[in-house]
Amino acid sequence: MSEQDKSTGQGEYKLVQGLMRGLALLHCLNRCDGGARITELSQQTGLHRTTVRRLLETLQHEGYVRRSESDDSYLLTLKVRELSEGFRDEQWVSQCAAPLLGQLLQEVVWPTDISTLDVDAMVIRETTHRFSRLSFHRSMVGRRLPMLLTAAGRAYIANCPDQERDQIIQLLASRDDSQAKLAQDSEYVEKLIRKTRQDGYGSNYRDWGEEGRIAAIALPIREGERVLGCLNLVYIADAMTIEEAARRYLGAMQSVVSLIQQRLSPQIR
Repeated sequence: MSEQDKSTGQGEYKLVQGLMRGLALLHCLNRCDGGARITELSQQTGLHRTTVRRLLETLQHEGYVRRSESDDSYLLTLKVRELSEGFRDEQWVSQCAAPLLGQLLQEVVWPTDISTLDVDAMVIRETTHRFSRLSFHRSMVGRRLPMLLTAAGRAYIANCPDQERDQIIQLLASRDDSQAKLAQDSEYVEKLIRKTRQDGYGSNYRDWGEEGRIAAIALPIREGERVLGCLNLVYIADAMTIEEAARRYLGAMQSVVSLIQQRLSPQIR
């Protein structure tokens, strides 16, 4: 790539200006909840009125916008949502979180993960296990974490909307495994939720039999009332108590969660 190409953002092929203008127009319409007329769109995008009209007619022909018969404004149609159907929240979380996890590793040293809900378990999407010198697992992406036995699962359960929580608990209770009895014990579930909320984080201290030597603390990553995923810090249980881990590392984790939420917000909305 030549220096000129770098300066203009061009690679092997020239940028398609028409596509860029069409996307800019869609973004502008998305910000105008009640719709917008050609003059307004021209002013906000900096595109000539004729260009805006031509783009709108093309988008209307393809079904992405419609023209209001009452005031000549243009509005987005439901077809626009098809453009985002191929993306999942966990992909957004991973994309935004990966660089921040690398920075967090420099501060906390212990490995951290980003996990998201997959039906009845939290699944690790991003991790620093392979980079942390204190990690005892190298291959963690894709691993499933039980909801009621891990810090990430508990952080999710305690902070997700009530209806979603009830559905997850009912599903877990219907299974024939170690979590089923816990999910069937409403007193246990209520106590777990209450403790997690009081602490301000999910925790696991040798509670997961499959990983009896580890401990972890976790925070939810939110978008409004939704929980998109959890940030999890894992360490060897013999190294410190949960309270000590929270005292040392919770502040750094909270800062990362805040940054992730800020980066996610424009994409989700």
